[in-house]
Amino acid sequence: MKKFLVAAALSVAAISPAVASAADPAPADFKNAAKYCKALKAASGSTSFATMFGTKKNAHGKCVSQTAKKTATEDAAQAKTAKSQAVEECRALKTEGSKNAFGKCVSEKAKAKKAAADKEDEAQEDDRINAAKSCKSAKKDSATFAAGFGTKKNAFGKCVSETAKRLAAERKAEETATA
Repeated sequence: MKKFLVAAALSVAAISPAVASAADPAPADFKNAAKYCKALKAASGSTSFATMFGTKKNAHGKCVSQTAKKTATEDAAQAKTAKSQAVEECRALKTEGSKNAFGKCVSEKAKAKKAAADKEDEAQEDDRINAAKSCKSAKKDSATFAAGFGTKKNAFGKCVSETAKRLAAERKAEETATA
């Protein structure tokens, strides 16, 4: 009985890290996050960038860490959602034919949905970088900027967030109009 319990405990211990690391950032996530943070810093300026992520000394590192973790978590969630939606769509189609028609259907649809989600993520990053550029320019007129976003430490971040949301809405409206 003891051997069985030890074997079960070892099995659980071996599986647990694999499950826990499903949303852990990969080296590529950190590399992509570093590129994104570098572009965001260039677009927003050093001082504004530091107010969004911390002191000048550690702002870039915090940006990279937060972005990589967020990306990994989003990717895991998007992959799970894409697969479950693909399963439902393939069930609705009642795939018949080859022995593995259902599996092929799910795989193809899940890949397509994940690719679409990745494309949207890239567009959102571009929106945020463009918003930072816009807010950097708007910040030069301090009276108007303060009236719209306040004078607290988070004013630049509020500007970037609101502007990025507006840009995303405009982009989606444009995509809908052209489709």
